[in-house]
Amino acid sequence: MIIAGILLAGGQSERFGRTDKLLAPFLGKPLVTHAAGALTACKFDLLIAVTASQQVAERLSGFQITAPPTQSHTQSDSLRAGLRLAERLGADRAVVVLGDMPNVTTVLIQEVTARCRAGTPSAAFDGRRSMPPACFPRESFSAIQGLAGDQGARTFFRGLSVDALVQAPDGELIDVDTPDDITKAAKARGG
Repeated sequence: MIIAGILLAGGQSERFGRTDKLLAPFLGKPLVTHAAGALTACKFDLLIAVTASQQVAERLSGFQITAPPTQSHTQSDSLRAGLRLAERLGADRAVVVLGDMPNVTTVLIQEVTARCRAGTPSAAFDGRRSMPPACFPRESFSAIQGLAGDQGARTFFRGLSVDALVQAPDGELIDVDTPDDITKAAKARGG
């Protein structure tokens, strides 16, 4: 079975301010490198990063880079681009991690991957909602191509059985949208 790890790093960072949040310092390194490092440590067959930023791409050693197909760069644009490349490269599973989740761990990513079954995605769960990291079987790749907007794959997460969900530890699924979120994520990490 061929597993692709896909890092979504194609957002516009509009709520963060003038700088690209993925390049913002987080515990001494650019924010995006934390999620990328956790994904790399999983040792999947393929590593794909979806980004339109050359500066972000330069920090993602070992990843095959693809860009979102439109100027809007919504989460679903990035997801579709990553899955298209994963499918073209022969992936049977695609594990999706968000580049703005610096506290996500290799352990959580691997647990989510282990819960994915033919025809049934899996995802992390924060006690209220299902969210990335998430794993999609090849059977769902074509359905995801019909997604639009900034909802990503939330429609696929609704109705997932308890067996397909992995409870994430507190603070691990914090995503960074604003500068204040950097502080919040660092505190959750113990930094």
